[in-house]
Amino acid sequence: MSHGLDYDLIIVGAGVGGHGAALHAVSCGLKTAIIEAADMGGTCVNRGCIPSKALLAASGKVRELRDAHHLKALGIQVQDVAFDRQGIADHARDIVNKQRDGLIGSLKRLGVDILYGRGKLAGPQKLTVTAADGSEKTVTAQDIILATGSVPFVPPGAELDGKTVFTSDDAIKLESLPPWIAIVGSGYIGLEFADVYSALGCEITLIEALDQLMPGFDPDIAKLAQRVLITPRDIETKVGLLAKRVIPGSPVVVELADAKTKEVVEVLEVDACLIATGRVPMTKDLGLETVGVELDRRGFINVDDHMAVLLEGQPVPHLWAIGDATGKMMLAHTASAQGIAAVESICGRPRQVDYRSIPAAAFTHPEVSFVGLTEPQAKELAQAEGFQVEVVRSYFKGNAKAIAEGETDGIAKVVYRKDTGEVLGVHIFGLHAADLIQEAANAIALRQSVHDLAYLVHTHPTLSEVLDEAYKRAIGSH
Repeated sequence: MSHGLDYDLIIVGAGVGGHGAALHAVSCGLKTAIIEAADMGGTCVNRGCIPSKALLAASGKVRELRDAHHLKALGIQVQDVAFDRQGIADHARDIVNKQRDGLIGSLKRLGVDILYGRGKLAGPQKLTVTAADGSEKTVTAQDIILATGSVPFVPPGAELDGKTVFTSDDAIKLESLPPWIAIVGSGYIGLEFADVYSALGCEITLIEALDQLMPGFDPDIAKLAQRVLITPRDIETKVGLLAKRVIPGSPVVVELADAKTKEVVEVLEVDACLIATGRVPMTKDLGLETVGVELDRRGFINVDDHMAVLLEGQPVPHLWAIGDATGKMMLAHTASAQGIAAVESICGRPRQVDYRSIPAAAFTHPEVSFVGLTEPQAKELAQAEGFQVEVVRSYFKGNAKAIAEGETDGIAKVVYRKDTGEVLGVHIFGLHAADLIQEAANAIALRQSVHDLAYLVHTHPTLSEVLDEAYKRAIGSH
């Protein structure tokens, strides 16, 4: 530290991205501090990935044990399955506390200074930290990484009270199981909570403003997922309808409008409403104006391929941003990858993030996962670059392990270039899809061809053979 500043690196935000960046910075020999205004661990640990997966695990067990038809096929009989809502909520809370304590412990062990308070830029290489009691101090660093994350988006017209109308931030506490709940939005968050609530006996109305459910997913996957995750369950769907107004109370009033005309066409009265309409960046009041930087029209911080903050297209010296605040791919593991890329770039080893090879998953029962391009996206790219796209599908119903488990609903879809065989995208719906996708993500990261992948050996009998089958079909050997 020959620069005479307080730190080599200060990170604003102790979510998964900030935490990962801090650990990597220490391994690179940088004196590091991290600033956090709320809970250590950010959204993922406290209000997102971790507690929601705990709820999905517990409710999924309830669904499994209550599926008498499925269990009977395996020769198993279970009587009168009961659950304790508070016990499930406590399970999620306890895991959050454990994860948060582990995160804090790892930072302290490595000598990262934790500064509690709100961090705000006060000029180049300078930050003010305002503590909860209002006291303020200024700290300086050679480099600063902004990792401030995101918050749930609440559309205009929806009023929150945290009890009858709420976002995922409150839903993960599982304070109640409303007999009838409306869920606004059919993306990851809406799907996962529909899975939890339906398993625990709630009736659900799923509302999607766009003209199809699961709009971000590959069409083939969305179609099958609807058939398995929605149709047989106590879930009704309202597609092409906008939740124009959501008024808390008993009952909650939801005014549904035609998404195109904006005219109210139906009014629902339900016990509760979860607003699951995506997330928006937490980037206001960060002091970016002190270095001349403006947010884009959606509130994201513009960065280059190495995560440097941009001012009129040029990198601002010593200022970086990662995670949801950049709007690239709003996933915890994307933030981690970006944090490492930023630290590597700070250390003079410029690194980029390969977004095409970053996988994503919805932890429903069964799971949905994907990496790379959907079929429509691949065809768009093919038209622009002058190549042809091929698609191959394989099915869980022909997989020995899936048959043994009695879980044969599922598909793996591989999208690839006809000329080179390069894998462009893989989409899986089925048992353990979230784990299976990693093999495909690694293949895309290495820009591998189906001609090579088809000859790799997979363990038999395992679910991974669903991908093996797809690759072999792609080269015409099956």
